[in-house]
Amino acid sequence: MQLTTWLRLVPGRPFRRAGHRIALVAAGLPLHLAVVPLWLWLLGTMAALVPAVTPLPVLLTLVMTPLLTAGQRRRYRALVGKELPRPALPGPGRNWKSVVRWLTARTLWRQACYHAAAGPLFAVLELAVLAVWAAALVSASLFVWIWALPPQWQVAYLGYTTQAAYITAGGLALLFLGPRVTGALVRLESRAAEVLLGPSHTEKLARRVADLAESRAGVLDAADAERRRIERDLHDGAQQRLVSLAVNLGLARSTLGDLPENARKVIDEAHREAKEAIAELNNLVRGLHPAVLEDRGLDAALSGVAARLPIPVRLAVDLPQRPSPTVEAVAYFVVSEALTNVVKHARATRADVTVERAGETLLVVVADDGAGGADLASAGGTGLAGLAKRVASVDGTFSCRSPAGGPTVITVQLPCAPGSPRMPSGCALA
Repeated sequence: MQLTTWLRLVPGRPFRRAGHRIALVAAGLPLHLAVVPLWLWLLGTMAALVPAVTPLPVLLTLVMTPLLTAGQRRRYRALVGKELPRPALPGPGRNWKSVVRWLTARTLWRQACYHAAAGPLFAVLELAVLAVWAAALVSASLFVWIWALPPQWQVAYLGYTTQAAYITAGGLALLFLGPRVTGALVRLESRAAEVLLGPSHTEKLARRVADLAESRAGVLDAADAERRRIERDLHDGAQQRLVSLAVNLGLARSTLGDLPENARKVIDEAHREAKEAIAELNNLVRGLHPAVLEDRGLDAALSGVAARLPIPVRLAVDLPQRPSPTVEAVAYFVVSEALTNVVKHARATRADVTVERAGETLLVVVADDGAGGADLASAGGTGLAGLAKRVASVDGTFSCRSPAGGPTVITVQLPCAPGSPRMPSGCALA
């Protein structure tokens, strides 16, 4: 800790990276002064009242803006290793619509304001900083310049020592002040370049939202892929072993006829437990991700769900193309859970399920003729809140209309990304 404290007091530390910053300041002068002649021309035409020529400096400034912006980006990247963020700016194109779109882009005008207004102000500050460095170097090395003069001059002006000492001291002070002034100017220019040459706050938020949506989609796809992997492992591993165990126990029960009664009861109990474990594991696998959904799509998977219910379900699935696997899985689990709620809570005699494609939206409607009264915000075990969260995970919308006395209609809209082509499905009655 003491060594670090003493290193901070070393005189050479203030000059660390000072050369890069001075080079950045010097390289900014031509870029910041590039549009000054155009605006002097504009002021001259306005003073001379020549309206036909007045728009030309502005148009030339807009044409030069992308080139000057590229120069500023290269300047920061090459001299200080800073990468300025790039805003979304459409190109001028070849037709007049793209040219108008380019000329009216807020990003282009924001960059033009930087080069036309902020640039000349920064040029003045850069000239002042470079002047401070020049005065500091000349003043601090004044004795070197004096010693280079002929001895006759030194004899003729014997009183130069005191005055030269004051000038040298002032030069040394400016020399240690120069890095701080240069650093402050570089930070000011960098901040202005990020604000005016980079994306606006709205563009940053939009880009951030897009990045978050993309990362969330990646997480959902990874979770769905993991569920598929677990389902395959259980189906091909543990489930097959349990089936083999149940078969062996059944063979043992039927072939070993001379077993004691107690041993036969143990085998019968083990065989029954194995079959129950197979049924429970089958339900677990189906709840994770049914294989039929991946192999044959929503129509076949939902037909299997409807066939297992104790009430008739009218199922209509019309999808010219299969949606993305994640959206397809969400639609399946929403319908499956909704139908389970109908059987458990609605006291319904029938249900209707409709799944269709409406533009870029997958529309899912589940209706029943039950008692109604389902409340999304209630904690009565209906599971509607969980369905709403599952739908919201893929930017979908969930609505439930369930007046007292029924009927209950659940409507879900999911963003539908086109997947593999699929033949249109018809209606099924289970």
